[in-house]
Amino acid sequence: MFRAILPDGAIECAEYDLGEQGVDLLTESGELIAFVPYANLVALVNEEFESGEDRAIF
Repeated sequence: MFRAILPDGAIECAEYDLGEQGVDLLTESGELIAFVPYANLVALVNEEFESGEDRAIF
């Protein structure tokens, strides 16, 4: 699971695709949940990554 952090909230997704203008957030079956322009994306967090103090932020 991934979480796209936006200035006014967050969206959870199973997968994502990076594009030229932003990120497509997808379900496990590949259906589009939302398109988030890079200007509105604060962080993309991998919720399944565990390493103690560090979190995976792309």
